[in-house]
Amino acid sequence: MQQSPETRKNFRHNFTVNVTDGAFFGLGLGFASFETIIPLFLSTMTSSAWLIGLVSSLHSVGWQLPQLLTSGAVARLSRYKPWVMLTTIHERWPFFGLAIIALVAGSIDVNLALALAVLMTIIHSFGAGIAGTAWQSMIHQIMPPNRRGTFFGSQASAANLLSAGAAVVAGFILERLGAPYGFAICFFITGVAMMISMAFLAMTREEPHEPLATASKSIVAWAEMKDILRRDLNFRWFLVARSLSQVAWAVIPFYTLYAVQHFKMDAQTAGLMTGILMLARTISNPLMGYIGDLFGYRRVMVAGALMMTASVALAMVAPSLNWFYLVFALAGFSQATMWAIAITFSLEFGEDKEKPLYIGMSNTLVAPATILAPIVGGVLADRLGFGTAFLMCTICGLLAAGTLLFFVRDPRPLRLAQEALAAKPVSLEDSGVFAAK
Repeated sequence: MQQSPETRKNFRHNFTVNVTDGAFFGLGLGFASFETIIPLFLSTMTSSAWLIGLVSSLHSVGWQLPQLLTSGAVARLSRYKPWVMLTTIHERWPFFGLAIIALVAGSIDVNLALALAVLMTIIHSFGAGIAGTAWQSMIHQIMPPNRRGTFFGSQASAANLLSAGAAVVAGFILERLGAPYGFAICFFITGVAMMISMAFLAMTREEPHEPLATASKSIVAWAEMKDILRRDLNFRWFLVARSLSQVAWAVIPFYTLYAVQHFKMDAQTAGLMTGILMLARTISNPLMGYIGDLFGYRRVMVAGALMMTASVALAMVAPSLNWFYLVFALAGFSQATMWAIAITFSLEFGEDKEKPLYIGMSNTLVAPATILAPIVGGVLADRLGFGTAFLMCTICGLLAAGTLLFFVRDPRPLRLAQEALAAKPVSLEDSGVFAAK
């Protein structure tokens, strides 16, 4: 990709405002975590573990599923930022809705309050997915190829760090105030942090680019995406590797339950394990991104899959609870490759005009694995024991690493070679003009 001088000049500005955007976004989610705070809030209105678990899983599914459906429309844009700003509002305002619901839940029908709360989480999750393709395409447009891994890693690290601090503060708020005021304050703070985040996002400077001329004007460019899947074998193997990785990483939520049942882990130790997981994730995101920028993202993804495999294998054979400090640390280090590096590597495939189509497919086509992996893992753990579920994830981690190592090629060296060849001046002798003499 040949970036304009204006885009290169704006790099530092765009890097700063977008990392700050992610930092405040993470700060907000710390006060309204889909792993802790929102399930706790829903538990005040229902005892259905299935419903609470479904809402938590929608946070991931809502991000992945819509991206394929918007990729055709996004590919025809000459600037991505207007779409991002128009749609990202829908992943932010629902937290103000949750704050209001928390305040009035005691004075309206509990089923109505529950339905409205679930609706707010759905709007947030799918709003993120609808904005996702355009946002990733915009980042591809404004970030130099050799800085994208560092950017995504730095943004994720800032988000994780502030999210961890916010989660601690949220715990104090809920302990002191309880329901409904504690939840209302947490959700309101999230909404404010999300709006500050959006203000920094709006400062992004994006230059116009040549859009993709698709065969049809439908929202989903089916014909173009089918053509990509047919001709790009390398990308198909990448999708296989990502799907296998989703299965391997699905084991992480089961670690705590396994440690509680088999080693009698108490709540204080569980909190310490979670802190180690988040600390490892915070450290590894910028580190993995920087290494990926230098040596290639495929190699980093292989390392991440192997670390996740080692984490699961160690959990299977751990003789005591103390080993789980290393289990969680390895899982945290490997998680950087599931988000920051996976996104960055997906931006390496295809031509610039096709990026939204590649982005949409690389997220939506792995959504089935994201949805099914924790369900299958839970069924195996319930019926055959945690060892069987851990074994499934270990095998999938090894298969993911093997697929990346032996079947997926890094598109960057090939692209750089083609760009160098295109930029090289051709002499008259090389062109064959004097061949007859």
